[in-house]
Amino acid sequence: MKLFDVYPLFDVNIVKGQGCKVWDDKGQEYLDLYGGHAVISIGHSHPHYIQKVTEQLNKIGFYSNSVINKLQVELAERLGKMSGYEDYQLFLINSGAEANENALKLASFKYPNKMRVLSCEKAFHGRTSLAVEMTHNRKIVAPINDNHHARFLPLNDLEPWIRELAKGGVAAVILEPIQGVGGIQMATPEFAQGLAYACKRYGAVLICDEIQCGYGRSGKFFAHQWLGIKPDIITVAKGIANGFPMGGVLISPEFEPVYGQLGTTFGGNHLACAAALAVLDVFEEEHIIENAHQVGQYLIDSLKKMDSPHIKEVRGRGLMIGIDLDIPHKEVRQQLIHEEHCFTGCAGTNTLRLLPPLCLTKEEADDFITKLTKILQSI
Repeated sequence: MKLFDVYPLFDVNIVKGQGCKVWDDKGQEYLDLYGGHAVISIGHSHPHYIQKVTEQLNKIGFYSNSVINKLQVELAERLGKMSGYEDYQLFLINSGAEANENALKLASFKYPNKMRVLSCEKAFHGRTSLAVEMTHNRKIVAPINDNHHARFLPLNDLEPWIRELAKGGVAAVILEPIQGVGGIQMATPEFAQGLAYACKRYGAVLICDEIQCGYGRSGKFFAHQWLGIKPDIITVAKGIANGFPMGGVLISPEFEPVYGQLGTTFGGNHLACAAALAVLDVFEEEHIIENAHQVGQYLIDSLKKMDSPHIKEVRGRGLMIGIDLDIPHKEVRQQLIHEEHCFTGCAGTNTLRLLPPLCLTKEEADDFITKLTKILQSI
């Protein structure tokens, strides 16, 4: 048997990581400005994380949701307190796509006679069932997923959203406060507040997809907290457990849980909860969110000061940054990896996307600026 070949791969075999650095099987060190697609929140191989996950694995790694799991209760309490959502409820699953699936399912349970969902142009919400239907990319929507529930509308242009809500039949609105795959496009406070008001007025569930932009990456716990809104449902994954597969749905107290309404085999297992609790420990002890804000702003300012004709625009908050180039990103990324030994992400054809671990230092930010300057000067 061979692998199902759906990933274009760089010819690099990463075997070790520490903080914001990774090493390949030949011993070459790389600066990681990609974080495994925004997953590594507290840094690769953090010693506290390793200790807590190891301790839990030596006790029990998994049992089903048919018994009490006090780690889930502790995680819900601490996450609620740290994020400012102590009155919300937490449902734990395994991935971001699952988080959005369950959020949309809850919205449909609340409004069973409404079958429409409003999503953003350039949105990415996952690759499964309803999540992929809400994703603005026809190439990955299979015929079986194409059920015409979604309407895609422009970010930061409120009037079309109000018109669609006013027509009726909208169960939910799903919004990335900062679009990731869409190229680090940021919702404005005016748009987000107007949309939240319209959802209340016309009876639609407001879902904030914080899978990539949340969990401290923006410099606040959630990116929507820069916008002055309080969504009905918040979805999280990626950085929640620093690489251990996990996702979560934060649910308003307006939703009443019903036995059997949602369910999962692996979600919220003991090992996943231990990993997520270790992440919150490090957030508190090492002030990770504050670091993301300070170093992120430093990096954004440094990028804006770069004297390169190839840089058209720099956007972002915290350590979620987009660099628009006047040339395709492919060659730039290839040279960054193979010549300067630095990983970055991308969006579209011309945007570099930076999603480093939230422990990035100013010295590492300066190192990246030096590497990027060298590559852009050579092109």
